[in-house]
Order: sequence, then structure tokens, then C-alpha cells
Amino acid sequence: MINRETVLSKTHYGLRIYAHILRQFYPNDTVMFVSGRDCGLCRNPFTGDSLTLHVWIHKTDPTKQIAPEIALHKDTNSGIPEGDCFSFAELYYHQSGQELLETLNKEMNLHLEDGYSFYSGTSYKPKPIGPKFTFFKAPISNTRPYKDITIVDAYNYITGEYAMKRTQHLRSITDPKKAKLYKAANFDYCTFSGIFDKRSDKHLKTHSGLICLDFDHVPNLEALFESLKIDPYLDTKLLFRSPSGDGLKWIVTIDIYKGSHLDYFRAISNYVKQTYHHEIDRACKDISRACFLAHDPFAYINLQNQ
Repeated sequence: MINRETVLSKTHYGLRIYAHILRQFYPNDTVMFVSGRDCGLCRNPFTGDSLTLHVWIHKTDPTKQIAPEIALHKDTNSGIPEGDCFSFAELYYHQSGQELLETLNKEMNLHLEDGYSFYSGTSYKPKPIGPKFTFFKAPISNTRPYKDITIVDAYNYITGEYAMKRTQHLRSITDPKKAKLYKAANFDYCTFSGIFDKRSDKHLKTHSGLICLDFDHVPNLEALFESLKIDPYLDTKLLFRSPSGDGLKWIVTIDIYKGSHLDYFRAISNYVKQTYHHEIDRACKDISRACFLAHDPFAYINLQNQ
């Protein structure tokens, strides 16, 4: 049995449902831009393609910093009833209830079956989507891969509860040395730039066409977050806060047929320094660079072409 509340409790599921349906009508367009908690106005296929569909993320308790959120919509010309992702999906599929949930689950690989686990994936085997890279289980001294995952998998891990408790505990540690040791011992990580037999540059099997860029100790973190996700020159695939909470992890696409991983690192580093006046961690030049996966319910994913 698939639980409707599971979808409503996970904001990214709701946004993905909206984006999935809109792509059925506009397959060659960028159907939705997420800026903060607002997706702005989108074309509404149920009202003659008018730019009147407003999709946004509603925080159920605005008095709390972290509170449950749901994705909602409203047509500015009242062309369709306002509601949530399910009422919007009903307009397209002409289904409701469990039948609609099963259709969405099958078409979108939402992993909604009871008992699904990110680690095992035993309940459902989704088709590969987008570039893949290797996931490793803690500690950082473990260099043997656990499984290969996609950007969507990483986003589900980050926005889910897998790393929530360890992230909260890490941020409560005031001693920098103890915090560093705790992070190294307890956080799962991945190598966004490729698939590896072992975490080492010489053991690279396939480059993913992605590079992960780290920003440490950022004073204006939220302002930089908003700027990076809409950068006009680099294709942001994933953006989230670091385990410490004062840094960012920025995953963008690169074309390794036009330049090496190192060439791209140098070019992007120069661009970021000139544009945003921030330094990128030099260790990101390594293809096998390990990126710790923290809990960030407000992470950003580029839903286009995932």
C-alpha cells in the first residue's frame, strides 16, 4: 500500500509531480524554476497554455525554522481549482486515490512502496536516470564502494532523514577537532565525478560529467546559495548545505570531451572568484574527491533532464 501522506510530507516529491506532468505537454521546455520556496508562474496546459499557474512551497508552521512543507498550486485566473500536487495530477490522469498513487509511483520512480530503503533498494528497482556516481558508507577510511546512484538518489538522501541526527549532532560539537573526527567517522559520502572500483583517481571507471565544488565558512551563505542555483553560465544539478552548516556543496555539469576535469576546476575557480568573490576548496580538483552527504531539507535540485 502506497501512503498519500508520504508524498505530501516530502516537498521534492510534490514538485517533481508538477514538473513531470508539465513535461508531458512541454517536453522541450524548462517547465519550472524553483527560487527559494516559489516556482513563479508556469504555463498551464489546462487553461490554453496561459502563463497563470503559480506553484509554491507552503510552510505549514511559519513560526518554526524547520517545519513540514507541501507543494501547492493556484491559477491566477481561477482557470482550475487551487490545490496540491494530487489534485493537479487528477486533471491529467483522470484517476484518484490508490490508482493515481500507483501510476505516479511507476512513472516517476518515487520509491513509495512500504519498506523501501535508500541503502538496500529492495522494494523497487528504478530505471537509471541521468549520470551515475559512486556512494560509499561511513567512515571516510572506507574506500570500497557500496552502490552507484544518481543525482535524484542523492537529493532524496539529503532531504530525507538518513543523515538528520548525525548532522544535528555534528553542529552541536563546538571543538573543531572533535567535529572533524566525528564527521569522518559517521557521514556517508559519494564521489560525484564518477564511478569507481575504489576511491582513488586511478580506479575511475567512468566520469559522470559532474564536478562537486566546495565552499567553506561562507559568511553570506543563503545569498550565495540563491545566486549559485541560478548561475547563468554553469548548469547547477544539485546544491546543498555542508554538514557543518556554514558551507555549500555545488554540483554542476562539465563536458570532459572539451576539457579535462582539472581544466574545468581551474576555469570555474577563476570564474567564481571573479563573480562571487569566494574561493573553492582546492581539493575539488581531484576526480575522486569525497563529498559528505548531510541533511538539508531545503536542498536544491535541477529537475530538468533528471
